[in-house]
Amino acid sequence: MSRSFVHLTRRGLIQAGSAFAGATLAARSGLAQTGNGATGGTAEAGEITRHGLSAFGDLLYPADFKHFSYVNPEAPKGGTLSLQLKQSIGNQAFDTFNTLNVYVLKGDGAAGVPETFDTLMATSQDEPDALYGLLAHSVHVSADKRTYSFLLRREARFHDGSPVTAHDVAFSMAVLKDKGHPTFRALLTELEEVRADGDYTAVVRLSPRHNRDLHLMIATLPVFSKAYWDKRDFEAATLEAPLGSGPYRVGRFEQGRFIELQRVADYWGRDLPVNVGHNNFDRIRYDYYRDREVAFEGFKAGTYNFNEEYTARIWATGYDFPAFRQGRVKREKLESGAAIPTQGWHFNLRREMFADPRIREAIGLAFDFEWTNANIMFSSYKRLTSYFQNSDNTAQGLPSPEELALLEPFRDKLPADVFGEPFTPPVSDGSGSDRNLLRRADQLLREAGCKREGAILRLPNGKPFEIEFLDSTPVLQPHTQPFQANLKRLGINARSRIIDAAQYQRRTNDFDFDIVSSALGGSLTPGDSLRVIYGSEAARTPGSRNFSGIENPAIDHLIDVIGNARSRDDLKVACRALDRVLRAGRYWVPMWYRSERWLAYWDVFSRPGTMPKHSTGAPDTWWYDEEKAKRIGAKG
Repeated sequence: MSRSFVHLTRRGLIQAGSAFAGATLAARSGLAQTGNGATGGTAEAGEITRHGLSAFGDLLYPADFKHFSYVNPEAPKGGTLSLQLKQSIGNQAFDTFNTLNVYVLKGDGAAGVPETFDTLMATSQDEPDALYGLLAHSVHVSADKRTYSFLLRREARFHDGSPVTAHDVAFSMAVLKDKGHPTFRALLTELEEVRADGDYTAVVRLSPRHNRDLHLMIATLPVFSKAYWDKRDFEAATLEAPLGSGPYRVGRFEQGRFIELQRVADYWGRDLPVNVGHNNFDRIRYDYYRDREVAFEGFKAGTYNFNEEYTARIWATGYDFPAFRQGRVKREKLESGAAIPTQGWHFNLRREMFADPRIREAIGLAFDFEWTNANIMFSSYKRLTSYFQNSDNTAQGLPSPEELALLEPFRDKLPADVFGEPFTPPVSDGSGSDRNLLRRADQLLREAGCKREGAILRLPNGKPFEIEFLDSTPVLQPHTQPFQANLKRLGINARSRIIDAAQYQRRTNDFDFDIVSSALGGSLTPGDSLRVIYGSEAARTPGSRNFSGIENPAIDHLIDVIGNARSRDDLKVACRALDRVLRAGRYWVPMWYRSERWLAYWDVFSRPGTMPKHSTGAPDTWWYDEEKAKRIGAKG
């Protein structure tokens, strides 16, 4: 039910896990000292060599593992997976596209492009933050944890047959830091140097101020061809497919309507442990629709064959069509151990009218979640209250002594309720217009200096209080309109503006809005990527995901602590402290969540018997089943 879901991993198509894998490296006995036997650089004194990385040194899979436990290593290749873009990175838009360069600010990026690029390492869906070798078979780590030498596989190739070298890695990280989308530029701030030590050792040097995550973030970024981009403008929008090295290449596409990816038959890395059982479809096709209702009609007609549903009404009432009744379309809920996205209406604090937290709280009191859930969403959701919902990182009760130690230096700059019970939106009476909550909202508005003149509420500066909810789709209107009706009861002229996707992208990039809805991907091991969403620098960077414009030194400090936590216990303490500060700031009106994924699909797929621990594996580990397709008369 979100307008924007930001997801930053290479497997953003299908993996519902961390925004970026977390990252600090600790020595662990029993880990092999080499990769898969491929040759590479020589470790220097004090260095350790790893076949995988994780936030706190724990790895589930040994150096000689053959494949992840949740895949079918014998999965057949073939058929078509067709779907819609539901998670995004960089400049990707959900409703249209006009560029195949998704890693810069300019343009609306096309779906699927990240699958055409390989990364140094790949994620495990069985672990909260572990990476294993892809382009790199192993990595030397210096004693001071500032230098990471990635040893590349000599067999790695771009799609034109040219080798992937350390020079390409160095170019890729440098160009993303200098010219990439603001998200990537922000994450790479403390990348001090990246260079090639010969053709097959990429040396990454981090600044003394680097956070725990940075080397893992780097390991999951795309590697571009230096030779290809030397002749082109990296920041330009383009409909020429950039040269990649991944399991898919761009096939047919029609701007703004569909794009297809073709599996690379001679893909160099198809037999690597991290790839076995993945990349099973010959073709992946993304179809674009401006309207969710029209999109669902396309699914019912078989235009696309896999649908993750976010609309409770459609889930509850829409699956009564012939193909479903005949069993040709299946529907199920799958529990996922993935992190919960933070979904809500975000205030733009760059607007003077939202400067006072009492005003923001008052607006939040006008949203009746209980009525909305019962009357619009078929009681399918729970209220989102925390920025780390359903995890050990959620703040509860009074701050612990360890949390207080982090918060006390900022006591005079923080709201008093940071030091009490964490702020939780009140439960309404479910009437849709709870008089007690609206009375409390009116009181807060008056305390903030607003004045009522008849049916009009005036801000402290005397201007009428008017709010525009900006969106590029009407899908949230049934939820927003009752919210706006309650705001009008308070004297606030609240209205929606629905604009086209390209204009929406431009306006959100420029922070030209009052309120927008967004779902920002969560993480099981939060790290420095929080800076992109809540950091002060991001608030001043056009195109960042800090929609609210949060600028708070306490939050910046806590993100630093989180990014440098050396144990899961330390991480938990810092996250809980941050959760308290964010919740006390009333920066958003939290929406709703569910822990399971709602999946519907035409019965042409099969899947492994085991699901990963932190994802459903759908459709990443699934494959096209020719026999099932024949039974229902589907064409691959």
